[in-house]
Amino acid sequence: MSDYTKYTKQEMQAYAIAKSIKENQIVIVGTGLPLIGASLAKRAICPSCHPIVESGLMDCDPVEVPRSVGDNRFMAHCAVQWPNIRFVGFEANEWLHDEDRLVAFIGGAQIDPYGNVNSTCIFGKGDYLQPTTRFTGSGGANGIATYCNTIIMMQHQKRRFIDHVDYITSCGWMDGPGGRERAGLPGNRGPQMVVTDLGIMKFDDETKRMYCAYMFPGVTPEIIQENTGFEIDCSRAETFEAPPAEIIRLIREEIDPGQAFIKVPKEK
Repeated sequence: MSDYTKYTKQEMQAYAIAKSIKENQIVIVGTGLPLIGASLAKRAICPSCHPIVESGLMDCDPVEVPRSVGDNRFMAHCAVQWPNIRFVGFEANEWLHDEDRLVAFIGGAQIDPYGNVNSTCIFGKGDYLQPTTRFTGSGGANGIATYCNTIIMMQHQKRRFIDHVDYITSCGWMDGPGGRERAGLPGNRGPQMVVTDLGIMKFDDETKRMYCAYMFPGVTPEIIQENTGFEIDCSRAETFEAPPAEIIRLIREEIDPGQAFIKVPKEK
């Protein structure tokens, strides 16, 4: 019999994602952990939220976890099936409403203290034209980060959390207060938090600089700092609650029973 009181780091992240979504919020998700978290929110935490995907499917609540945004499994139980171009128009229209109405999940390879994200390339000893590593790039992430509030997903490692990203793929708060406006971006939108495998980082209202808001159970300020490549304030950090057993059961038995995105160690 499964012990649902024990959970993995990924399940902790999925629970944190679900708790970060608000009632009646429209949530732009892709696949992976954001989809697991949004599905969990829809089923157990804030049923009035509306997950949408860039393939044009609205208010999704798939029976089986999809492997990509083009997976037909997204169509089960979704409220509207639109072509991609209608999704883009819908997103633009929703941006005209209040700033909390729309939130989107993005990820990347690097992030700086102001939430600027790089998912384009790592320079190493080279430059943009001849980088050490080149990634898939923006996709829709730049447009989303420009016009939507974002929640960033990333593994908490010193090589990822750095002072200056090699390339800004998705804009954060740029260089601090007023940075977005100076760059010609909407100043009332921006990164809201970073959900990592160690905790939840947020951005100070005045300085726009990242700080640790919540640590997951067993994580200490020392662990946070050891895995961050810049000074990060942990003085306000609280311990995030562990997921209830019913939440873990939902993830394992109903949302991702095939372990497409969350692998569960076999019990000995």
